Amino acid sequence: MNLSKKEIYHKKYNNRMEFLNKEFKGSFDFKCRELQLEMGKACVVYLDSIVDANYISDYIIRPLINMELKVADVKNVKFELYSHIVETVNHEIEMIEAVLAGNTIVLLDFCEEILSCSGRKFQVRAIEEPPTETVIKGSREGFNENVTVGCSLIRKRLKDSNLKLESIFVGDKNNQVIVMAYIEGVAPQKIIDYVKKEINNIKNDYVFHQNIIEERLKTKYTAFDTVGYTEKPDILVSKLVEGRVGIIMEGTTFAIFAPYFFVENIIMADDYYLNKYGQNYFRLVRWISALISLTLPGLYVALTTHHFSLIPSIFVFRLAVLRAGVPYPTIVEIVIMMFFFQVLREAGVRLPQAIGPAISIVGALILGDAAIRSGLASNVTVLVVALSAISLFLIQSSMEPYLFGVILF
Repeated sequence: MNLSKKEIYHKKYNNRMEFLNKEFKGSFDFKCRELQLEMGKACVVYLDSIVDANYISDYIIRPLINMELKVADVKNVKFELYSHIVETVNHEIEMIEAVLAGNTIVLLDFCEEILSCSGRKFQVRAIEEPPTETVIKGSREGFNENVTVGCSLIRKRLKDSNLKLESIFVGDKNNQVIVMAYIEGVAPQKIIDYVKKEINNIKNDYVFHQNIIEERLKTKYTAFDTVGYTEKPDILVSKLVEGRVGIIMEGTTFAIFAPYFFVENIIMADDYYLNKYGQNYFRLVRWISALISLTLPGLYVALTTHHFSLIPSIFVFRLAVLRAGVPYPTIVEIVIMMFFFQVLREAGVRLPQAIGPAISIVGALILGDAAIRSGLASNVTVLVVALSAISLFLIQSSMEPYLFGVILF
């Protein structure tokens, strides 16, 4: 028995409704609003937690109810809807992906096509100054977790038609959206193709963190970063102008960019906003700090253990008196004190902001004094470790773990 076209469309409509109800069974925010139109039935499907209900009522449901169709054609339905984006979906899987992305699906029992309308509304945190990149002078805007907001902050600063913001979906199941930003004609095509290839080769079912992308892009067999990150749109824009490729990911406040060079660990966010002579001096101070962090503990161990003849004789006797009660070699003393410092630093970072700095300061004072009094370490060792550790804070935070590892081992 041959079915008429209307009966075929009605059967598909019922099958799609069953498919949706099965896929979203148990989801409290899954909503189906069925409407009786002049030409037949229609159903508006959406997830209530990620859409704007008022927008759907005013720009999708109301036009459908007031619609007067003479011909049952999906093009006519498109023209009647007020939503600023109305697309046709061809497959049930695409229909599910559209609903999960925050779009509204319109099913019609008198048409074969499925309509996907815009109307998403995610909760967005306000634009604030990023806590990890404070500046004395310059922009205080930072990225938030919304990728659209991040793109708008870039567009606001870089009014260039050659700026490309390409969306790529990663994660076979959660379809996480990332945006690859670059300036066409400025960024080398070889770098653009490499970044695209590495991102498309990610085969994880779920991707929530940028670290997965970073691991794909990083140069192997090196302890230092070859992919940089920032929370400030002005810094990312300056990197794009230099020919880098940036990546913004939904759900994180950090944007990453590649390639990243070692010298950028010395350059700070507000260097270009302040007087060049003063900032060049401070860059020199940072280089000296990096040198102190890398060499001071090793130099201290070498002089006090093997080359004490190079130390002035008066200071040698004083060092001997200060280390008289320490029961183990200098290198063990250095390692123990640096480990204590890293424990304090990690505790200060993980504790609540209100008490973290206070605990770090009080803990350093108490532990340092207790270590000296108990004979666990000498005064000079505490001074060397403290100076080496404080010098690390003048350098980008991404470099600290690597320098600590070089110092320690």
